[in-house]
Amino acid sequence: MVSGDAAGGGAVKAAIGAVATTTASVVPVFLVGGLAVQIGDELGFSPAGLGVVVALYFAAGALCSIPAGALVERYGDRLTSRAGVLLASLTMFGIGGLARSYTTLVIIMMVGAAANSLGQLSSNLSLARQVPKHRQGLSFGVKQSAIPIATLLTGAAIPTVALTVGWRWAFLVVGALALGALPLAPRGPRPPARPKSTKDTKDTPERATGPLIVLALGATLAAGSASALGIFLVDSAVAQGIGPGMAGAVLTMGSVVGVISRIGGGWLADRRQGNHLLIVAGTLLTGAAGLALLALPGIWPLLLGTVLGYGLGWSWPGVLNFAVVRLNPLAPASATSITQAGVYLGGCLGPLVFGFLASHSYPLAWLVGAGAMVSASVVLVLGRRLMLAHPSVRAVRATLIQPTAG
Repeated sequence: MVSGDAAGGGAVKAAIGAVATTTASVVPVFLVGGLAVQIGDELGFSPAGLGVVVALYFAAGALCSIPAGALVERYGDRLTSRAGVLLASLTMFGIGGLARSYTTLVIIMMVGAAANSLGQLSSNLSLARQVPKHRQGLSFGVKQSAIPIATLLTGAAIPTVALTVGWRWAFLVVGALALGALPLAPRGPRPPARPKSTKDTKDTPERATGPLIVLALGATLAAGSASALGIFLVDSAVAQGIGPGMAGAVLTMGSVVGVISRIGGGWLADRRQGNHLLIVAGTLLTGAAGLALLALPGIWPLLLGTVLGYGLGWSWPGVLNFAVVRLNPLAPASATSITQAGVYLGGCLGPLVFGFLASHSYPLAWLVGAGAMVSASVVLVLGRRLMLAHPSVRAVRATLIQPTAG
């Protein structure tokens, strides 16, 4: 029998491994964004070109997500997490050493999108398998905070490396640092072989594909609106007459609130009997109110809108993953691969649509974004109803001590 201390130590190791793997896997896209000025000057692309790079990166991630989920379920988190870290490092080495044109940069980034999918989903499987159920909410919240950590790495690399010895060296240094995640990556056992007749593209006893697709649609709408915040918030504030320094400080404040909300949301999820998807829907309604406030001029609507929109409206990914894993415990990586594909698709389409609307009117763009978040909330409630009615989920809920999970 495993002692409580041993189980707790295993949970901590799993959480550390998930954060390290996710951070290493996602950092290439943030590094490209943070060094866009220097890269664009050498390779000859504008901010619009950067938007295309990011959009194609997330589009490739959406295409990779479901196949990556199948690979993670088949080979386990030990192998696939390390594959994600290695591919992310190779992506950064490739950009630093081989990206001599805009086209080459785009191609390398699209290949590197697979690293993000593998890293995210292998981490989900590790947390689902190795963290006790009463701590999984917090572990998923901590894991989703890896994205701000990647942003911090990018911020540190700019003055210390990029502005001293060049942006290519920044990619080489961060790529080498990412390899440090390898010894921390998950070490779960390889899962037993599944029957060859099992089809991942259809409903199976392990996964409720139809309801998961509905949840993925909600995630697309939610992520599309939320991801636009980090990209356009400063420019929108400056367009309304607020100084760039103040606008940047507000964005930083929103990011801090977002980190606290992701971790706190996970901590609270462990203390609820269920209804996690309803909580996600509620946070999106709060986020929608924040986006609507950003359509108004002035510093106070900006401050409150940022806290509600960015801090709370972008705090839900960890709780969403937690809910999907709890309702699909036999295939957590495969199930979250579908909803993660929705997040990636939102990251691709959201900034493109928002940018088009913002070129005509920022207030219009924020109001449309708020409407998308409201729609996402409605779709998630519908997806939850379909999920709870699915035979595989009903069978899982019948075995839970807390029958309202989800």
